Amino acid sequence: MRTYAILGATGNTGKPIALGLLAAGHKVRIVTRDAAKAKELTDKGAEVFIGDAFDEAAITKAFTGADAAYAMIRMDFATKDYDSDSSKIRTAIVNAVKASKVPNLVFLSSVGAHLESGAGVVQGVQLAEAELNKIEGLNILYLRPSFFMENLFAQIPAIKHMGFMTSPTLGHIKVPMVHTSDIAEVGLKKLLDLDYKNGSIQYILGPRDISYNEVAEIIGNSIGKPDLKYVDSTPEMALMGMTQMGMSESIASKMIELSLAFNDGRAMTAHHRDNSNTTKTSIEEFAHSFKYAFENS
Repeated sequence: MRTYAILGATGNTGKPIALGLLAAGHKVRIVTRDAAKAKELTDKGAEVFIGDAFDEAAITKAFTGADAAYAMIRMDFATKDYDSDSSKIRTAIVNAVKASKVPNLVFLSSVGAHLESGAGVVQGVQLAEAELNKIEGLNILYLRPSFFMENLFAQIPAIKHMGFMTSPTLGHIKVPMVHTSDIAEVGLKKLLDLDYKNGSIQYILGPRDISYNEVAEIIGNSIGKPDLKYVDSTPEMALMGMTQMGMSESIASKMIELSLAFNDGRAMTAHHRDNSNTTKTSIEEFAHSFKYAFENS
């Protein structure tokens, strides 16, 4: 039996990883601001360390004595300063890893993390990778998933109020899209196997590359709008739309920057799709979840 520490344990990837580790008979520690949100995990035996993503002391305490940990830089879409927030979280994680001497770490990174500039919201994990790579004796695996299918839920207001899907990513560009359950499945397996060394990278790319034009057709058929279209948005229009939805200008501008990296191909230059990084859940399967969310929003 091992001891694992999980950050983001109430989220889309951290929660199924934590549940999987508990089901396998391991001890699980979680760091959370709200123990009530982690009740499903604590009911199954998880140990709670109260703290947030910035709380270096709580993270260090959770990591100390653990055989392995799962970490990420969580996204706050309302933050006024993405760079400052991601820097503080990155520092807390790096310092906690150093102080605790946890020997194994799986870190949630992203496609595009090979870019030293112009990576938008991914720049934070690129910088984290660079700092974590300097820690001697740490076995670390970077999970680099592609665009989360669940991010498409943000298109619901546009469909309802404007009648189309839109973003600054060009509609004809084919990009990999992955369901977060598949990311969790890969992360869980790697934490159980601990078969990686320092600086290992695992891309997680979903079943196939797909364009937003194709996504609009699939989503449209699912929600009873077979004529649903995708409309390319200029960066200026995208910024206006995102901020009107409640996203901060800081995050919105970083999201747009990443979209531009997909448009010109820079975000897609470091990976090659093969059986090792192709996962199962399709956009057609995700469309059922989108339909439910659309009809109940």
